[in-house]
Amino acid sequence: MLTTVSEQIPCVGAVVHDRHGRLLLIRRAQEPGLGLWSLPGGRVEPGETDEQAVIREVHEETGLRVRAGRLLGRVERPAGNGGVFVIADYFCEVVGPEEPRGASDASDARWVDAVNYAALPLVPGLTEVLTDWRVMPKG
Repeated sequence: MLTTVSEQIPCVGAVVHDRHGRLLLIRRAQEPGLGLWSLPGGRVEPGETDEQAVIREVHEETGLRVRAGRLLGRVERPAGNGGVFVIADYFCEVVGPEEPRGASDASDARWVDAVNYAALPLVPGLTEVLTDWRVMPKG
């Protein structure tokens, strides 16, 4: 029996908290997850490091400048056409003004506390990994 190897697409995501413990989320402006809330992030471009990609993606989607920190973990999500997004999620710290705005692949961006987080339509699996990594929003 022949098996096919899925195309692995390297991606990054950012876990960013503000000084109040709120979590930075974006509402996806395109598939996968159109209209759902997720961490900012996206594909790693050719020649880019994960650090460069996560800094670029956060800025493109939210307008915020961040410093990439430690790797929290990796998740895999279906990409369609048999591909797999392999997402390396990094803890990041804001290094400039803290007022996000939706841009690029994000129709909205905001800081959310625990109550607001629970009320949002989220991408599948987000709560489980954030809980496992102990980085859920506070408040």
